[in-house]
Amino acid sequence: MPDTKPSRENDAPQQPETAAQRRARRAQFLRDLMEARALRDRVQPRRARAARMRQQMRMRTFRW
Repeated sequence: MPDTKPSRENDAPQQPETAAQRRARRAQFLRDLMEARALRDRVQPRRARAARMRQQMRMRTFRW
């Protein structure tokens, strides 16, 4: 049976990533997350509305 582990070209030890690289990677992740949430909201409008209502209730009952 062949090896099912995905091969990566950067398996070799490398320099630790810089703060700028980490921020760029995080920004890309957050963009993808927002895109996925927007897609889910479009395909499940009732569930999205219920989630908005729950979030509003949490914000109303939050004590500053």
